[in-house]
Amino acid sequence: MTKYEKQIYEIVSELAGHLTADQIFSELKKTYPAVSLATVYNNLNKLCETGLIRKVSVEGSPDRYDRIAKHDHLVCRKCGKLTDICFKDLTDSLKERLGEDFFSYDLKVFYICPECRAKGDS
Repeated sequence: MTKYEKQIYEIVSELAGHLTADQIFSELKKTYPAVSLATVYNNLNKLCETGLIRKVSVEGSPDRYDRIAKHDHLVCRKCGKLTDICFKDLTDSLKERLGEDFFSYDLKVFYICPECRAKGDS
């Protein structure tokens, strides 16, 4: 693992939230001021391909990066806030329904978050 891969992995694994590539770039520049955004994207792609982190895509928002520990997401339709949540594991049910194995699943539940509801944005 290169120094950039290692640092990006640590940023994604240790910082709270679901960071975009630009946010990861800003964090990485604190340690490596000469790093380029292209280097960040290349290393994020490598880390995703090797299964060390995962990309969370939501239509209309930039991709965000997350740790691989099993969890699901709530996505606010108003502000775009992405929140971790753990629902019952659906792996066995999905295997039974599909009749075969699969690689993974990504559950995102779209709703209006409490903050947006409080503002009357529902």
